[in-house]
Amino acid sequence: MSRIETVRTEMVTAMKNKDKERKEILSLLLAALKNAAIDKREDLTEEEENSVVLKEIKQLNDLLEQTPADRTDIIDLCKYRIRVLEEFAPRMLTEGEIKELIAEVLQGLGISTPASSDKGKIMKELMPKVKGKADGKTVNQLVADMFQ
Repeated sequence: MSRIETVRTEMVTAMKNKDKERKEILSLLLAALKNAAIDKREDLTEEEENSVVLKEIKQLNDLLEQTPADRTDIIDLCKYRIRVLEEFAPRMLTEGEIKELIAEVLQGLGISTPASSDKGKIMKELMPKVKGKADGKTVNQLVADMFQ
């Protein structure tokens, strides 16, 4: 079952349960997935579906960062929407798994003691392996921590 069908099924369930907020965010996700498929003019691959979901989550996280602390209504709504969207997001790599991938990349490049000048080479090899599976900021931070 494609992600669009899964989201549509969940949206119908939310409507039956009269869960207006959940239905609303699922409707927005469904629209984003359909728009991406229309733009591509064919069905989305699983990776493309994942990137649409992650993009929606990132937009909500950005909104959450920009929201003043006294606007608890907006903050609570964003957190709820993120929780709903995370149900459809791919499983993200843990820091331990990312560190294992970094070690593999270092071994593949033949680097035993990484220097800060190696960061570009490391990131170039590492990012395609973690794309859509880990937050780029986290990966960058873990690589930067090796040089300290």
